[in-house]
Amino acid sequence: MSRPKGVQLMEGNHACAWGAIDAGARFYAGYPITPSSEIAEVCARELPGYGGTYIQMEDEIGSMAAIVGASLSGKKSFTATSGPGFSLMQENLGVGIYQEAPCVLVDIQRVGPATGLATQPAQADVMQARWGTHGDHPIIALSPASVQEMYYLTIRAFNLAERFRSPVILLGDQVVGQTYENIALPDPDSLEIMDRKKPIVPPEEYLPYQYDEEDLVPPMAAYGDKHILHASSTCHCETGYSNFKYGTNRQLLTRLKNKIYNYIDEIIDVEYFGPEDADVTLISFGSSSRVCKYAVGLAEKEGIKVNLLRLISIWPFPDREVQQALARTGAAVVAEMNQGQLIGEVNRVNTTNTPVHLASGIDGELIRPEIIMTSIREAVK
Repeated sequence: MSRPKGVQLMEGNHACAWGAIDAGARFYAGYPITPSSEIAEVCARELPGYGGTYIQMEDEIGSMAAIVGASLSGKKSFTATSGPGFSLMQENLGVGIYQEAPCVLVDIQRVGPATGLATQPAQADVMQARWGTHGDHPIIALSPASVQEMYYLTIRAFNLAERFRSPVILLGDQVVGQTYENIALPDPDSLEIMDRKKPIVPPEEYLPYQYDEEDLVPPMAAYGDKHILHASSTCHCETGYSNFKYGTNRQLLTRLKNKIYNYIDEIIDVEYFGPEDADVTLISFGSSSRVCKYAVGLAEKEGIKVNLLRLISIWPFPDREVQQALARTGAAVVAEMNQGQLIGEVNRVNTTNTPVHLASGIDGELIRPEIIMTSIREAVK
């Protein structure tokens, strides 16, 4: 199959795979799991034609290890999974964060715990995306709400991974992943694609984790280059070799945090929908936000002025944007397909003590408008 062109009727998972290919991904390792398996199917068929490699691994732990290794070898790499597999990937995700291996992990969320409802949607991996690995570290996670965004946010995920030399999570869900919609595929040559910084010093002067003060991101050689790369999963200094001297880990963890949080404006992305001032502000993400847009119109018919703040980037959490939205409204409703994960972050930044209500959809289907409307009516009592 040649690359689709122009306007196409396409499934979200297929759009994700093509976004990765257009971003320059040339290595995929994964283990099939509903509802993400179509990503693997496209990659198995298409990557070899682009000089890339597809490997079906024995499990998700190995999948994450493989894409970290491929990244350190100079390839843009990614994997895709769903909740149970995402859990298994966490240990090696932590390795990738500590080694600063740019790669993308796509999580098409489904109902859990355990097998749950394997073919049904949820948004219950929000906190797993942030705190799933052990240790103290930053993470970048994006949340698409349409098939078109599955394509573009996959590209953005790769660009952010390369820019910040870090794993990035694309936090989708079954609705967005397996919905078919018309999307417009651009000419790949028109895309803005970012690649990792390469060392410019002579090989004998290269230190794998000697970072630039300008952005705190070390230039990255690849295994097999003239510049020798050593990556360790233990505390390391600029050489990449283990170093347990007092203060080394503090310096490393502080830089891992600051290289992202000092440049957070390059990451944070939100969408505003509806009137600027409202009686109630909906805060949502992913496929739930599509229902929220519908609820804005339903509320208007009842004489309730409602708007929506959609979070496109989930992590780092957009503190400032949420604070500003809360300060402009009489009440807020957080709509999410879990029992309340995002709402905890909303309340954390709620400096104006704005009343915040939860619209929770945990029925194994896209959250219903009536659930959101019930919370809106409660908010304006």
